[in-house]
Amino acid sequence: MTASNAMTQRRSAREQILDTAYELFTQRGIRAVGVDEVIARSGVAKATLYKHFRSKNELAMAFLERREQRWSREFLEAGSAQRAADPEGQLLAVFDMLDEWYRRNEAFKERSFMSVLLEMGSDHPVGQACVRHLANLRAMVAGRAAAAGLIEPEEFALSFHILMEGSIISASEGDRRAALRAQEMARVLIERHRPYVKVRMARSPARRGSATSR
Repeated sequence: MTASNAMTQRRSAREQILDTAYELFTQRGIRAVGVDEVIARSGVAKATLYKHFRSKNELAMAFLERREQRWSREFLEAGSAQRAADPEGQLLAVFDMLDEWYRRNEAFKERSFMSVLLEMGSDHPVGQACVRHLANLRAMVAGRAAAAGLIEPEEFALSFHILMEGSIISASEGDRRAALRAQEMARVLIERHRPYVKVRMARSPARRGSATSR
């Protein structure tokens, strides 16, 4: 066997393990799935799994990295970027992508970063990895907000993210229009972060004060 063939086999075994773990973790969560089940479903030896992933935590973190690549970057970020030419439109298109996700029923069988964080806890290494992935998502939103000329883009991203996660929860409860409802609230949020709105709000108390003094 050549070195190239050996490398291909090692890579294929790793991908087979990760694909199996991705399916199981996505559908049932991380705590509910044991390493032995991943081994049995992927058809590899235990030694092979531990050759590529030293622990279940390491496997779970690889799952989260793949989840970020497939869902956050390729589906949500790239998909919303294709639906609008300007940053503001791309922000609102995030909810169009979520609406598409809900209508395919995938939101109800897939674990989000937030659900994994709640499952594992913020003190757990896997939970801490979820926090980092969620921060990356907010950074994308903040970048688009800044490009759209909105002020306080980081603060905007925090509020925008609440709308995203809230819509996921509402959709899971059965509200199939949750993403569109959140999109309408996002429009209001965008208006509140326009520069002229902040200037008007800052000047308003002074005007009221001068009128009272007269």
